[in-house]
Amino acid sequence: MRMIWIIFKRELNRYFTSLIPYIVASSFLFLTGVSFYSDLTFSVTTRPIDPAAIPTFLALALVFFAPMLTMRAVAEEKREGTMELLLTAPVTDTAIVIGKFLAAWTYYTLLLMITLSYQYMLVFFMQQPDLGHANAAYIGIWLYGGAAIAIGIMFSATTENQIVAAFLSSSTLIIFYLGSLVGEVVPNIELANLLRILSFQGHFSTSFAVGIIRLEDLTYFVGVIIFALFISTRAVEAQRIN
Repeated sequence: MRMIWIIFKRELNRYFTSLIPYIVASSFLFLTGVSFYSDLTFSVTTRPIDPAAIPTFLALALVFFAPMLTMRAVAEEKREGTMELLLTAPVTDTAIVIGKFLAAWTYYTLLLMITLSYQYMLVFFMQQPDLGHANAAYIGIWLYGGAAIAIGIMFSATTENQIVAAFLSSSTLIIFYLGSLVGEVVPNIELANLLRILSFQGHFSTSFAVGIIRLEDLTYFVGVIIFALFISTRAVEAQRIN
């Protein structure tokens, strides 16, 4: 745990001292603000406000935000030659990967918590939203984000090029996002169910996004995180051997 904590503090400090995370944060908060304003406008004239508007928007936005947060995590260490120094330090491969993952997930969590201010504005100034629905949606998108970040870490650990890492992460996340949509038009029921089971949206849009928390969906996202971090650890271990 001490080794993970050391890596975690080091990586989290980098998120607050580098330019790219601030660009990501600015874009993140600007786009979520626009999404909230748009949903609020529709709620005045068309329909009730959607408590899951921000999490639903982020399900798509994470296709781009997660790779930007993670593309430098390991790839930059390799490119600059600092990975060799890190590997010679008294720290395990698992600690390196988990520390970097937790730092990125913590940074994402802080940004997500800022968007909770929209819910409080609705509670205190406008109307009483369904807070149970909103809480479920935020729990879901928090886990969704963790899975997306873990995939980003995985690709960052398997290449030295940040752009390639971001491209591979984004492409994979698009596939996971579109899987359930493709399943809706596939004539084969078994294949459609398989695509839904494997997709991120299949475990978010029909449960968390509508205010339902199911054990199978929690297990799915946790499983994706564990699997991606396992592959990341093996990639770092391979570099240590080489």
